[in-house]
Amino acid sequence: MNIGNTKIKNNLILGPMAGVADMAFRELCVAFGAGFTVSEMVSAKGFTMGDRKSAELLTLSEKERPAAIQLFGTSPAIMAEAAKKSLEFEPDAIDINMGCPAPKVANTGAGSALMKDLPLAKDIIAAVVKAVDVPVTVKFRTGWDDEHINAVELAKISEGEGAAAITVHGRTRQQMYAFPIDYETIAAVKESVHIPVIGNGGIRDVQSAEMMLNKTGCDAIMVAQGALGKPWLFKQIVAYQKDGMLLPDPPLEEQMQIMLTHIKKIVAYKGEKIGMREARKHAAWYLKGVRGAAAYRRKCGALNSIDDLELLAKEVIKQSKRG
Repeated sequence: MNIGNTKIKNNLILGPMAGVADMAFRELCVAFGAGFTVSEMVSAKGFTMGDRKSAELLTLSEKERPAAIQLFGTSPAIMAEAAKKSLEFEPDAIDINMGCPAPKVANTGAGSALMKDLPLAKDIIAAVVKAVDVPVTVKFRTGWDDEHINAVELAKISEGEGAAAITVHGRTRQQMYAFPIDYETIAAVKESVHIPVIGNGGIRDVQSAEMMLNKTGCDAIMVAQGALGKPWLFKQIVAYQKDGMLLPDPPLEEQMQIMLTHIKKIVAYKGEKIGMREARKHAAWYLKGVRGAAAYRRKCGALNSIDDLELLAKEVIKQSKRG
């Protein structure tokens, strides 16, 4: 599959997740079979004003490519400037966020709030496409709420202004991350445009991945929260698509080893203090569903070093063998 002139390895994309899908996680998911990744969202305004954290978020490694960077904002001129400036990080595509439901983003008129102002959304897409020579993609939801489902209209605008692909999250902003997923609107979007359509929302296992593909006819799927604490989900989906094989989750010992590999990578990139603070939530996700998970999650909140994490992993494995 191609996004503009960028060839992606397969139809599985790791979605952008603020504070979660950092370089360490993106590299891990690619190792398990993700064919394309998208960076954490970056404020166009902050980036153009020289915010150091924005530059860190935009850095892409060779291990995670092909990869896009994602920008959000409300000014066509600033979005275009940020897109142009971001080319120094050599992204394979630039994604425009028009789907983030977080109040701190939507309340500024950015993210999903742009679905309430399609003329502005159109101007932003046009300005970014004109500013760069890499493919531009747009990510949005089905609409602001059930009374304003306008994904098809925004899809047509995106295609008309030169977007190379679009991602539709099958929920409204009002829904946030609640179920059900609106497959019908994603299918309607797919019918309405000629560029690739990526289906997103509620993909947590092989079955939900197949449901997204089969019910919408989309060209690719974007996995986000379903991969938290479960990066091997990509390997499972790849195996099923290749020969119909339903791979089980790895044994617990292997899961703990994957967790350690992941968190050691975070620490290597960010240092132990910041890395271990960020690792706490990841450790809690990896331990979801194991016997005694609630108690272990409390221990995750006190992790300060890799040694702490290794002791916790050993305890989890030891207790599972007793049970």
